[in-house]
Amino acid sequence: MEVSEIKNEGLERAFKVVIPASEIEEKVMGRLTEIAKTVNLPGFRPGKAPISLLKKKYGLSLTGEILEQTVNDSSVKIMTDNALRPVAQPQIEISKFDDGHDLEFTMNLEVAPEIKPIDFKSIKLERLTAEPDEKEIEDSINRLADSNRSVEKINTDRKSKKGDVLVIDFVGSVDGTEFPGGKAEGYQLDLGSGSFIPGFEDKLIGAKAGDDVTVEVAFPKEYGAADLAGKDAVFAVKVHEIREAKPAEINDELAKKLGVDTVEALKEAIRDTYTNEFKRLSRDRLKRSLLDALNDTHDFPVPQQMLGQETDAIWEQFQKHRESDGADEDEDLKGKSDDELKEEFHRIAERRVRLGLLLSDIGRVNNIQVSLEEINNAISAQASQYPGQEQLILYHYQNKPEEREALRGPIFEDKTIDFIIEMATVKDKKVTAEELRKDPDAEPKSDDAKKKGKTSAEPAAKKAKASDKPEAKKAPPKKKAATKKTGDKA
Repeated sequence: MEVSEIKNEGLERAFKVVIPASEIEEKVMGRLTEIAKTVNLPGFRPGKAPISLLKKKYGLSLTGEILEQTVNDSSVKIMTDNALRPVAQPQIEISKFDDGHDLEFTMNLEVAPEIKPIDFKSIKLERLTAEPDEKEIEDSINRLADSNRSVEKINTDRKSKKGDVLVIDFVGSVDGTEFPGGKAEGYQLDLGSGSFIPGFEDKLIGAKAGDDVTVEVAFPKEYGAADLAGKDAVFAVKVHEIREAKPAEINDELAKKLGVDTVEALKEAIRDTYTNEFKRLSRDRLKRSLLDALNDTHDFPVPQQMLGQETDAIWEQFQKHRESDGADEDEDLKGKSDDELKEEFHRIAERRVRLGLLLSDIGRVNNIQVSLEEINNAISAQASQYPGQEQLILYHYQNKPEEREALRGPIFEDKTIDFIIEMATVKDKKVTAEELRKDPDAEPKSDDAKKKGKTSAEPAAKKAKASDKPEAKKAPPKKKAATKKTGDKA
């Protein structure tokens, strides 16, 4: 095999490889000799068919098999001999091969950058902590009591007010014609619930039992039914009853209805819920601060292929978000062209790729591993979120090994983050629940922050990608090349 390096620029490498025809022929003949021992051909006893006949019959398919194996083996040898760590599968282009002639191909790849992590002891972090507020716990219990309220018909001749439940009949029409779905009898309407189109409930406040009320409202312009969107409607409403809603009494009976024995146990359960929420938020904020610190203190080139893929993924997901959720209404996106957004998303993608490579390298150097038990625990944790469907979730992962493997990246990342935090200087700071819940991405970013990938478009990018995790997924792949012939599309 003759190998010559034809490109060495930044993280890009390219090699031209020539495999002698004699080597290919030797491997083909070796395979023919192997299959000759077992193949059956008409007119010949098993294992007695001549090689020349076998070559005529199987030579073409065997040559293709040998070519693929030779290219892959050669590529692995080149990467091993040159101590290369590719960040994606090398791209192979066969430039020349004819039967009886040398095989020539080129191998293009991007390698992992040289990364020199800082001394993690020099990192100074602030961990925000909060304790459940007793008022918040009481408010939660009051909301539970309200959600378990009872409604009773009132016998006095009073007008309806917000919070009452009306029993009504109604018929809706547009331009004097009734429309489908605009009619009901004995409907229980919770005044103030916002369950009807805007304005409908407000115009029934002040009504009495027995009243006939004409409600004139307009359907929202973005209403789901196109034939009604933006149109004026008239509803003829008959009020039959006014029912008064009364929150459930906060006592042990309510607690038992909610799954615990006493009010004190209910309070403790709510307190535990808030405590766990605050721990998660504290961890998330600490992790975000660490990622910012790592991003600010490390600067190395990122592979363009990975950067392009991440940028495209963010943009594609953002487009879906924009179409489904109306991202153009996001305050931080107003007035920005697609080109400006793409530029910001490109910076965010660069941050994510750099952090992914950094965490991957830190984990590799420090031999951080993800055990099968940890993956199984992650699956069990997911299954517990779907009461009654646990076995279905477990069965899903048992039959989807690629999805089981996908859980490894986030676990690896969290373990690497914990490894760094253990060595960093972390100072606790007590804050209010409101401060802890505040989204750091909602704050305006300085020009310096934007240069480092923290841009005003980041909240939208987070919605598009669901997370700002670099996912530590950028470890070098298994050394198998992707092959294409000259003229094929990349």
